[in-house]
Amino acid sequence: MHRTRAIERLSRYLERHRDERATVERYLEFVRDEPRCFERNCWAGHVTGSAWVVDRGGTRVLLTHHRKLDRWLQLGGHSDGDADSLNVASREATEESGLLMEAASIELFDVDIHLIPARGDDPSHFHFDARFAFVAVDDAFRVSDESHALCWVKIGEIERFTTEPSMLRMARKWLDRAP
Repeated sequence: MHRTRAIERLSRYLERHRDERATVERYLEFVRDEPRCFERNCWAGHVTGSAWVVDRGGTRVLLTHHRKLDRWLQLGGHSDGDADSLNVASREATEESGLLMEAASIELFDVDIHLIPARGDDPSHFHFDARFAFVAVDDAFRVSDESHALCWVKIGEIERFTTEPSMLRMARKWLDRAP
């Protein structure tokens, strides 16, 4: 059932973001064809859930200085068998920040496919990342073991922390959204 929900969300996302057709079609094909796509040990790749967490004013985003990747990114993590990517994104963001948050929408905010380098016994693999926007109930976060640090960053100044194309794309999407 949730695989169907994922496919429906991706299809609706494609209707709104036709300029991302190649990425979305690759993601759709993966979810349709890989029965274990929500399992962390599916080395062809696996679905992850991420959270673009903004403050109540919508002017700042919470970034994590990711411990394993040593880069500033959005919060998020592995599905670990949970096929509801909105739930995964919410769970992971709360685990990593301690914040309570509300979904800005149940629709996908962004999708991305990126290569994760080999580490330890894990071979290199792709993350098929389903990203959702959330609004934090308050600003007081805590840093988990998965991060070096967390930081509220003005969305218009995100390039001071990262030039990663998908991060800049999410910042543009947030700034360009209709009020």
